[in-house]
Amino acid sequence: MTKKRNDIFSTRTSLIRQRFPDYKIDGLLFFSTSNIFYFCGFEGSDGVLLLTPAKTILLVDGRYTTQAFQQTANVEIIEYADKISGIAQIVSNYHLKNIGFEADGVTFSMYKKIISRLSHKKLMPLSDELRLIRARKDATEIALIKKAAAISSAAVSSVISEIREDITEKDLAIQLEFNARKLGANQAAFDTIVASGKNSALPHAHPTNNKIKKGSFLVIDFGVKYRGYCSDETCTIAFGELTKKEKRAYQAVKKAHDRALALVKSNVAASAVDSCARNTFGEEYSRYFVHGTGHGVGLEVHEAPRLASNSQDILEDKMVVTVEPGLYFPGQWGIRIEDTVLVKENSCEKLTKMDKKLIIIE
Repeated sequence: MTKKRNDIFSTRTSLIRQRFPDYKIDGLLFFSTSNIFYFCGFEGSDGVLLLTPAKTILLVDGRYTTQAFQQTANVEIIEYADKISGIAQIVSNYHLKNIGFEADGVTFSMYKKIISRLSHKKLMPLSDELRLIRARKDATEIALIKKAAAISSAAVSSVISEIREDITEKDLAIQLEFNARKLGANQAAFDTIVASGKNSALPHAHPTNNKIKKGSFLVIDFGVKYRGYCSDETCTIAFGELTKKEKRAYQAVKKAHDRALALVKSNVAASAVDSCARNTFGEEYSRYFVHGTGHGVGLEVHEAPRLASNSQDILEDKMVVTVEPGLYFPGQWGIRIEDTVLVKENSCEKLTKMDKKLIIIE
């Protein structure tokens, strides 16, 4: 591990340790793989990270011991045969009394098992306290998200010429993912959405064996992971001639997208961005906008902050968020336009590269 990368983890753990007095804890357990990677660089699919005031301790089973030593530095590696027993032993070894834990990272069943072994200790669930710990990105994270966004945008651009009447949604999705891999993506960031016609009216549609037909919208929602970090972008393309109603609806989504995007900057309430999109749709369209306006992007494609009507989050510089208004007409068609942006002090920087003007393929 390079010194620069190790310094990043040292800075991150130092910042979270500064909160220990506020949380009234002398140790903090992380279970989610994203947070474990964030604080020590371990990329395995299972493990437990314990932060004490002075030590970073990674607990893994025998499958990951070698990997843990290879991917971390200045981290104590403990191999366990049983996860709960391993946690109990290390808590005892370090004489911890008040242990915070990542409440959203454990099931109720696991919590009961842990508490049964640590009955004489005080376990303190932390949820809202930890929700925003990865929200503001450092320079390395921003660079990786930018690279992921560039790859996914280039992949989407590369398949537009493949859109024709004899290709299925599923085949186009496969081609899209293949092209992204060739461009350097490690994997898709989420299940690729390629949805045409009536299928486009489903916000989380799955690609089908239906052939793409002329006279319909085609929604492509795609993102990749690059060295752990995600991108997220949605383009809606017209395949063949549209009706006046469809054109008007697209322009309404584009207007809501552009206005909401223009509002994104530091110290703006996330709910205000959502309200901007909804108010732009007005009475004619607002009932067809059925999800929030955006979300944070980083190690996970959906993370804090949330851009929704009930969000309490305030945007800060160096946060990375999506802006993705959409309209969905059940049984007919749907439209979504999405960009991922970097929040700055007085504006935002668009990281995704596709132009969101209406593309019409004849």
